[in-house]
Order: sequence, then C-alpha cells, then structure tokens
Amino acid sequence: METLINGLHHVTTLAGDTQRNVDYYTDILGLRLVKKTVNFDAPDVYHLYYGNETGSPGTILTFFPYGKLPRGRKGVGQLTYTAFSAPTASLSFWMDRLHERNIPYSGPYKRFSETFVRFEDFDGMGIELVFTDDDQRTGWDNGRIPAEYAVRGFHTVTLNELNPDRTIKLLTETMQHTLVGEEEGRFRFKAGLGGPGNFVDVLHSPKDVHALQGAGSVHHVAFSTDSDETQLIIQEQLAEGGYHVTPVQDRNYFNSIYFREPGGILFEVATNPPGFAIDEPVAELGTALKLPPQYESRRAKIEAELPTIIVK
Repeated sequence: METLINGLHHVTTLAGDTQRNVDYYTDILGLRLVKKTVNFDAPDVYHLYYGNETGSPGTILTFFPYGKLPRGRKGVGQLTYTAFSAPTASLSFWMDRLHERNIPYSGPYKRFSETFVRFEDFDGMGIELVFTDDDQRTGWDNGRIPAEYAVRGFHTVTLNELNPDRTIKLLTETMQHTLVGEEEGRFRFKAGLGGPGNFVDVLHSPKDVHALQGAGSVHHVAFSTDSDETQLIIQEQLAEGGYHVTPVQDRNYFNSIYFREPGGILFEVATNPPGFAIDEPVAELGTALKLPPQYESRRAKIEAELPTIIVK
C-alpha cells in the first residue's frame, strides 16, 4: 500500500502580541524562526514559522499573531497540547530553564513509559516536553541552549474528543494511522514509521467544556504527505468518505488541503516539498519578510503596518 500520510507536518496557532510570541519560541524554547511572512488570507497579520534549522516537516509550529486577541479556552473539539521531544538527559536543564524564566510548569509525569513536563506559552497555548532518546533528529543550535539539550521537533499532538470513535475511524481507515497504545482514555496512534513527530493522541474527554478559539488556541494541525500526487489520492479518498475537503491551495512552501474531522478539529494535509528554502537561503531563513507574489505590489504598505520583530 502506498504511503499517503507520513506523520505530522505542522501545527498552526492563534497568538496575541507578536514580539512576546517571538521571544517565547526563539529565546525560551530555542526554536528557529524559519519564515517571516503574512497570513495569505489576511496580509495585515504575520504568519510566523518556527522549527529546526531548515523547518523540516514535523518540527514546524506556526502562529498568526493578532495583537490584542482575547484568549481562547481549552476543551473538546480542539488540539489542546502540542508536545515536543527533547533528550532524556535534558530533563533537569529544561525544568531549571522554565523556573529561571518564570514559566510555571507541572510534572514531571509519566505517560506511555515516557517522562514529560507540561506548561503554557504567554497566550496559554498548551505545550509539553517529552524526554526520550528515540528521536535522532538534530535540534536548532541557537548558541544559548546546548545543542545536546535542544528540542528535536514534535513528539505528539493531543486531540480532545467528546465522542472519539469516528475520529479514530478516520485516522485508522483513511489516514493510515495505527493504534500503538491506550492509557486512561488516551489512544495513541502512529503514522508512517512511528516515533516522535509521528504520534497523534486521541483523548476521550466527556467532561470537558467545548473549546473556544482565541489567542493560544490551535487553528489546525497538518499532516505530511510526500508529493502533489499522494495529496490528490488522499483528497479523493477523503471526498469519497464524505468529508468536505477543499481544493488544493498553494501556500508557497507546501500545497495544502483542509477538512474538519468528525470532532470538529480542522485537519490539513500538506506536501513536504518545496520547503522553506524556496525563496531564501537556509542560512538566512526567517531574516526577511517574504510575501507571496499577489502581495508584492503592496509590500511598502504591508511592511509599514506590521510590527517590528527582534530575534534575540
């Protein structure tokens, strides 16, 4: 059977203040700002991408920072926690770092035999660090966090569901995921080769309130596919399954299709190519504002209205 879904591609979230968002993810968490562009549907708002050195699929966390946007609320029908992986030996380093930066955290806890800590960003987005030596990816060496302690990329995303059965059916029957663990109402699925970056947890949450979108809430989660051809195959299968999947949309750095899973969470399937080096060298990723062709004629006005960003 041809592989259509490899694992996670990116997670996109709404945020408040732009500079606070940059400070949190580049300075505190140590990710690289790999692309500074705008929301293609609303160019008066940045679209910021953070990841590893090249912004590889499975490492990319993106934000639309809307300034004074009210906070969202975690609940069912939402991706509530995005987990990154870090080496086992870095547990004390990260707990000390969060404490020094006045970031409240809870844990360490155990889940599926792995240790993790849980915290939130400045807008309330749920983040976890899972400590594992199963992740062979290289983290971004920003000169402040030792390379051997740097986060490697995504580990898992957690989907809170009121009635998880149809979501599980979608993942296993159409999106090529396999159940690999069950623990206290949490069902873990892997895609592709499995391992960090390829896990999705479906959490049965019958007592949770419904999620409310706002700053700190996830807008959508994207799954990776190898090519335009594999994307069209999964698009066709989703349509045959009754999902209202969109036409292919050009996002410059990948092509995308979108649909809502049965629990209401917006899913995307994004191609791995062409990647973030298509319009600037890897060494310069994230340093200049990149606009899609349709907005180049408005560059001066767009740049004047967007807040200045400083990467420490």
